[in-house]
Amino acid sequence: LTVSFDGFKALNELTLQIEPGELRCIIGPNGAGKTTMMDVITGKTRPDSGTVRFGPKLNLLALSEPEIAQAGIGRKFQKPTVFERLTVFENLELALAGDKSFLRTLFARRTTAQDTRIYEVLEIIGLARLHQAQAGILAHGQKQWLEIGMLLMQEPELLLVDEPVAGMAPQEIERTAALLQSLAGTHSVVVVEHDMDFVRSIAKRVTVLHEGRVLAEGDMDQVQKDPRVIEVYLGG
Repeated sequence: LTVSFDGFKALNELTLQIEPGELRCIIGPNGAGKTTMMDVITGKTRPDSGTVRFGPKLNLLALSEPEIAQAGIGRKFQKPTVFERLTVFENLELALAGDKSFLRTLFARRTTAQDTRIYEVLEIIGLARLHQAQAGILAHGQKQWLEIGMLLMQEPELLLVDEPVAGMAPQEIERTAALLQSLAGTHSVVVVEHDMDFVRSIAKRVTVLHEGRVLAEGDMDQVQKDPRVIEVYLGG
């Protein structure tokens, strides 16, 4: 993939492959192309050249942003965006996969299967006891977990997660690590993160981006010992 903005190549012939069910961490300095990469995958940015394939047949560049989401790709941004005046349960209910037209949402009655799925996700994200709490009173980490839960309600095959532990307390970071690891296998999970201790705790494979292309790839030990990575990102 190549993407240019006013002559600056945000992605420069980037080649990257994620396996089904894999948990991959993407790291790199600011301006390395991490956000642009996610923007291209989700249809927000169109590349100058290259291809983006999801599964054996699907060409994501031929789809709109809503079509890409419906195809099974969910994205969580760094800042949680939950409906603060609604309860935790209601946030998950609004995120149910299916027809999201206003009238459909207004008059729809939940099925037993939908109720079951909401309670399953509440357990996965660790907020079952808080299902009737207003989202606005949740701690920062809990809001992050709720937003991950809202993505899970869409039943995505691929989750793109941007800096999930920024601003979290140590206990929240541990819980987030366990949550993302629990999702791998059932989902493919791509995590963009700067916290190297967190990356080490969850990633079997790490990709380092620099100047819009892959600089290094491997497990965390391999990446941290790579002289090129030390020079451009980790420091001496």
